[in-house]
Amino acid sequence: MITKRIIPCLDVKNGRVVKGVNFEGLTDVSSPVALAKYYSDNGADELVFYDITATSENRSLFTDILCQVAECIFIPLTVGGGINSIEDFDRVLKCGADKVSVNSGAIKNPVLIHQAALKYGNQCVVLSVDIKRVNGKFTVFSKGGRENTGMDAIEWIKKCVTDGAGEIVVNSIDTDGVKNGFDLEMLGAICDEVNVPVIASGGAGSIKDYTKLFKTLPKVDAGLAASIFHFDEVKICNLKSELAKNGITVR
Repeated sequence: MITKRIIPCLDVKNGRVVKGVNFEGLTDVSSPVALAKYYSDNGADELVFYDITATSENRSLFTDILCQVAECIFIPLTVGGGINSIEDFDRVLKCGADKVSVNSGAIKNPVLIHQAALKYGNQCVVLSVDIKRVNGKFTVFSKGGRENTGMDAIEWIKKCVTDGAGEIVVNSIDTDGVKNGFDLEMLGAICDEVNVPVIASGGAGSIKDYTKLFKTLPKVDAGLAASIFHFDEVKICNLKSELAKNGITVR
């Protein structure tokens, strides 16, 4: 059985980690450097760093804070936010990122994923997709969940995987921050269509939500969360212990 990964997510705005509900109502949480080190030292398998307003503010990702985060952790680091070109990939990789997450940039520049996969390898290219149900259809949103693209999420993901995306982060806007569990319907539909690792994001509220995720959808490779870890509602060591008791392989 593939080992399941537990991934905390740092949503960074103006140099601070923030968290909201359904992508809105952001509140200040902590320093990204302090939080990153804490997770690295306390059992996280990987870390995701999103500069969540880089795209909407039409600027480059904050590299000074990113460099500080990369220097203090000893686990793989995925970085996203304002990634619009090969030059952006190059910049964040030189800051210490292991993988680069692209979202709105791939929508604006349809050849970006293909170019990045050719240059850096599929394993370096992560497609992050913000998805919301619109009239019953899984629809792609861009610019931090602010803009409805009208694109069918399943078809978009399949295209990006064909172009070279080596991993998919599925962000359910409907369940984000609500803490009622992962969006199993959405995740199941995507797992049925792709053969690359799928990371579930949005909705984790308890250890039981992770157990249900991996039991219900064995194809899901990892569970990403923010609030439950940031506010110490769930400790990663306790989560892994409970998953192991339920026969789910963890590191």
